[in-house]
Amino acid sequence: MTNHLVLKKADFFVSAAQPVAVADRYPQNVFAEHTHDFCELVLVWRGNGLHVLNDRPYRITCGDLFYIRAEDRHSYESVNGLVLHNIIYCPERLKINVDWDDLLHSVRDAGKDPRWRLSSQGMAQARQLIVQLEHESVKPDALSLCLTESLFLQLCITLRRHRYQTQDAAGPDSSEILDLLMAALGQSLETPFELTQFCQQHQVAERHLRQFFRQQTGMSISQYLRQLRICQAQDLLRNSELLVGNIATRCGFEDSNYFSVVFTKETGMTPRMWRQRYAVDV
Repeated sequence: MTNHLVLKKADFFVSAAQPVAVADRYPQNVFAEHTHDFCELVLVWRGNGLHVLNDRPYRITCGDLFYIRAEDRHSYESVNGLVLHNIIYCPERLKINVDWDDLLHSVRDAGKDPRWRLSSQGMAQARQLIVQLEHESVKPDALSLCLTESLFLQLCITLRRHRYQTQDAAGPDSSEILDLLMAALGQSLETPFELTQFCQQHQVAERHLRQFFRQQTGMSISQYLRQLRICQAQDLLRNSELLVGNIATRCGFEDSNYFSVVFTKETGMTPRMWRQRYAVDV
């Protein structure tokens, strides 16, 4: 495995007793692959970028949420106005008697996708808690340390309550149009997505929705969906033995030649070159 950067507690926490810290990224720039000797929550507010987690690429944008363990390898590439918060924490320093493992570590079990989405309501509540957490976490006194952990617990519960995965049939428990659109796009990786039909169903003006989506994500709706499909194709090329034509179908491309053209334009490599590259690395 190629050597990579390891981020250390001493560089991010003000004391050996501090359990949680807030690292804002306004914006998040390209960042090489790294691990940590602490854990973190990543919450994206706006813009977009490519988040590569344990060799799997994810096109991220507003509302995306990741639970990152210390041993996870991740990096940021192809960023475009990407704004996020890293809530970093040391599990061994958490003192409140709750099931932290259930709140923070079990979310990746049972084959769950490590990328979650947070509803608009959840994002608003989380932002308020993060502002308080950022203010309190830098204070070294015992009461501030206790309050910091208490705010972190509230944040974890809020994330747990309002998160969803786009591939789940139930989708988000929200009437916010952006949440519903993101869920619909996440469920359309293999099938065509009809924006006009979606707008009619939810009684929203298509032009307004297109403008609002671009404002929040820095991409058009079609660009975002294409990026989701390319990321899925990259993962399948690396981790499956499916033929390129079958992968094209699994990623919503009816024509394998067109899929190859789009994939090459987005990644700089043909699908076969991508597969051969990682076949050597494995």
